[in-house]
Amino acid sequence: MKKKIQLVSFDNPFPANYGGVIDVYYKIIALYEQGISIDLHLYGTRTAASHQELEKYCDAIYYYPRGSFFRGLFSSDPFRIATRKHKLLTQRLIATEAPVLLEGLQSCASIDKLKHHKVFVRAHNIEHTYFYKLAQSESNWLKKTLYYREAKKLKTFENKLAHAAGVFTIAPHEQRYFQSHYKNAHYIPAFHEANFNRDFKTPENPFILYHGDLRIADNIKAAYFLIEVYKNTPHQLVIAGSAADEKLIKTIGHYPNIQHNPIPTQAALDTLLQSAHINTLLTFQHTGIKLKLLNTLYKGKHLICNTMMTADTGLTALTTTADTKAEFLSATEKLLSQPFHHEQQEARKKVLREFSPASSCKKMLAIVFPA
Repeated sequence: MKKKIQLVSFDNPFPANYGGVIDVYYKIIALYEQGISIDLHLYGTRTAASHQELEKYCDAIYYYPRGSFFRGLFSSDPFRIATRKHKLLTQRLIATEAPVLLEGLQSCASIDKLKHHKVFVRAHNIEHTYFYKLAQSESNWLKKTLYYREAKKLKTFENKLAHAAGVFTIAPHEQRYFQSHYKNAHYIPAFHEANFNRDFKTPENPFILYHGDLRIADNIKAAYFLIEVYKNTPHQLVIAGSAADEKLIKTIGHYPNIQHNPIPTQAALDTLLQSAHINTLLTFQHTGIKLKLLNTLYKGKHLICNTMMTADTGLTALTTTADTKAEFLSATEKLLSQPFHHEQQEARKKVLREFSPASSCKKMLAIVFPA
């Protein structure tokens, strides 16, 4: 009889177009490839395309609507958890005798009701730290207040992880944090599309690429930093994101050597990654390994990162480190004159073996289903 896992996702994992759902989507594929039966519970709407894709890997798929904004805003629980409370989900999880994998703290509304199940939590961040740092990066006073409020609630709610049989962390420093608090943490590297690009494109005019969700304060701050780096230079910078802050778009429009690309599909992003001679990634908050860092190392050419982007990842040696504007410019001018060779990609392969989805899945299953 096949082993079964009940997986609860905080969002629809397809299309896998941002960090958290990338981990969920490729974890589902890895579990399927290991012969695991999956009952998928997700918060989000059903679309024909997503359902058809997820049906390839899951034996059952259940959809749950998010609660109202006001219900979440005035709840004593964190907003992202209060809007994901659903009685039918809890009933279904209880009724099925199979381990439960809750994706992110935001999927843990039912955790203290699953006393007769083995429950595991995939920690995508130390959530209260993430929201404190979002608040620090946010310039809008209302959003800043809400982020601080959410962080405080998340810190209190996190204590419910004591009910979990295990917490699977996405970064080593997060493993150390959860282990020190709950004694049940295991480092499982991020799940992702681990396919190396073999078709690098060489555009007539080489350009520098920065990509990310341009609704997130930290990414917006990074984009403004790069605008300051390149605005008075001859270098072409592409800032890519499927959605963007209006003020940022207006600022980009002031400089002819900088453009915004909306990347409507994963294929469009892949083309940008393959074409850019230099990729830049930076963050101003240390919240674990960024999936876009892994994706860029698999699919892109030269990569410039700030120290905080690669800290505690084991991947610093595969990138060029720059923290100041002068360091970014110096690294850019050096790398623009250097071709990217497949030998450099081979060096990446050796380091990235640790991040194989199959290896991560086997490690996780050994904990969920001990011999």
